[in-house]
Amino acid sequence: MSNEESWEEEDPDALMRAQTKHDWMTEPRFKKIFNEIEDGLQGVLGKGPFEWVDRRVFDAVFDRSTLLSIHKLMEKGEIDTVNYPIARGKEAHVFHASSINGPVAVKIFHTTNAVFKGLAKYIDGDPRFEGLSGRHRQLVNIWVKKEFRNLRRLRKHGIRVPRPISYHKNVLIMDLIGDSEASPRLRDVIIDEPYEVFIDLLEMVAVSWQKANLVHADLSEYNILWNEGEPWLIDVGQGVTHQHPHAEEFLVRDVTRLVKWINKQGFEADLADSMLRVLDEPVPELPELPGGD
Repeated sequence: MSNEESWEEEDPDALMRAQTKHDWMTEPRFKKIFNEIEDGLQGVLGKGPFEWVDRRVFDAVFDRSTLLSIHKLMEKGEIDTVNYPIARGKEAHVFHASSINGPVAVKIFHTTNAVFKGLAKYIDGDPRFEGLSGRHRQLVNIWVKKEFRNLRRLRKHGIRVPRPISYHKNVLIMDLIGDSEASPRLRDVIIDEPYEVFIDLLEMVAVSWQKANLVHADLSEYNILWNEGEPWLIDVGQGVTHQHPHAEEFLVRDVTRLVKWINKQGFEADLADSMLRVLDEPVPELPELPGGD
């Protein structure tokens, strides 16, 4: 998910549509709910101390269903405030947020029909979600549950991914990778010893495949964060099990992208050797990370 893109120029027609879109907030039954969470949304409403602020982000992301989910998670004490976006992509925005235990990441999946048209292939064929694909909003909720479960599964096998905290419908809360600010993506940093990082990444892919019975299915330098000298995998919602009919195809694609990344650094890694490492060579028993299951 890219966090570098600039926001588009203001579109007056779009702003008018957004204003109409949020008229429901004035209805008595919803106004009380919104008033209860408004203080926690100062950042995304453009009233907080953050310089990035763009009200269009609120209009694009925070529809009625999303705000009701935020309200539910705030009621549970999972988050206190939602502050500013740290990444965005076709499927979701990720926001820096605060909780009683410190900063967290809140991933809000978009609920428009067009967004998820290409994602059903990662659910259809996964036996864990057999028979659950259907209407779009239902598909979004399944996707969030899928990412939550994939994160827990990978952490159980020692793979460095964010610790999942909670979710409700299209909103997922995770540990923030970074101290107080989000860590950069692998593509945005210069690594002193990139080949060692490549070997580390191959090992994580191998452990995921051989031990966790899971393939990321969209791994690249864009979906890897660099934190305290180590790579962390993110955006695992599309991850599928061995039983998925395209699991091996996705695995080859993941490893191919890692090989391309390291070869851009001046090395000559071989795809066949890298696949052999992932598929056949012994893998270590990594210690389980908190939040794994």
